[in-house]
Amino acid sequence: MRFLHTADLHIGKRVNEFSMLEDQEYILRRMLEIADREQVDAVLIAGDVYDKQIPSAEAVRLFDWFLTRLNGRKLPVFVISGNHDSVERLSFGARIMEENGVYLTQSYDGAPVPVRLEDAYGPLNIWMLPFLKPAVVKRFFPDQGIETYQDALKAVIGQMDLNRKERNLLIAHQFVTGAVTGGSEDSVEVFVGGVENVDASVFEPFDYTALGHIHRAQAAGAEKIRYSGTPLKYSFAEIGHKKSVTIVDLKEKGTLEVRQVSLKPLREMRKLRGRYEDLVLRENYQGTKLEDYVHVILTDEEDIPDVIGRLRSIYPNIMKIDYDNTRTRAGREMLQEEAAVEQSPMELLSRFFYQQNQREMSPEQTEFARNLMEKVRKEEGVE
Repeated sequence: MRFLHTADLHIGKRVNEFSMLEDQEYILRRMLEIADREQVDAVLIAGDVYDKQIPSAEAVRLFDWFLTRLNGRKLPVFVISGNHDSVERLSFGARIMEENGVYLTQSYDGAPVPVRLEDAYGPLNIWMLPFLKPAVVKRFFPDQGIETYQDALKAVIGQMDLNRKERNLLIAHQFVTGAVTGGSEDSVEVFVGGVENVDASVFEPFDYTALGHIHRAQAAGAEKIRYSGTPLKYSFAEIGHKKSVTIVDLKEKGTLEVRQVSLKPLREMRKLRGRYEDLVLRENYQGTKLEDYVHVILTDEEDIPDVIGRLRSIYPNIMKIDYDNTRTRAGREMLQEEAAVEQSPMELLSRFFYQQNQREMSPEQTEFARNLMEKVRKEEGVE
């Protein structure tokens, strides 16, 4: 049986105040084309369907459109809720939709039951778990001392009525120890580990585990335990990511083939770095993809008036502008120094003012700042 595995659609997401709905519709159309070309037998969506627990009407309509197109192809669809979703809202009408081959995970009730499929190799059991927290699981296992995510998943999977002689596939949305996120602007490479992580060994009973939660496509401890990653880049920290869907072939018991099929977005994310006069020079931008989402890093020493408005006349989808020059580098160095040396708020402000303006605060400014700080301390009851 062949599956298309995807996750973390985050439908309705806004990136730097830009709506991604048009890009999401475009990429969902590409996924439909892949499903047709690859002749998949079912689609797995491993959580974070929406970006918010209360999604916009536009986001709901887009997901409804996608499910309708999949259903028109007679493809079973298996959808679980992630930490960004409301499991109750996502599972609305689940029993009715199940009759049409759309399986929506419901709130964990202590007794998950698989959806049973059949192919030339025999039965295949599809197990679906919503994003689980220890507090949710704990009440179903009062005697097991569940405190961590590892405890919770181990208990839940341990009580499943698994027939190990048959093929079993799990869809889940959790952090797995050692997975690389690379999904935040603060850190390009973050290895997940801590209170929310679970060890890959808990998924050992399954022939394939389709995971969601982490935005970079990757195996999680074993080839049969995989994150599909997001179908789109949602951060400039993800510029180097190769976005894809995962195609999974489960044949006879013990035989697994996994590969990725690339997704090309409507607009790429990229960074532009240089002086303002170079970025607006026609010969430098002519022939480039001006509609891409752009993070501009200006190296000019002086601030450019109305720079974002002027640059958007050429690059309409600028999401972010930063400066990297003597002043900003000095400011970053100052902050690093202050992290190591304890100083008073007034000393910090004075140094920051000097770094920004290349002159000391006047006596009047110093007095004003001191009085304002004193007023704030009194209002907050700080001695």
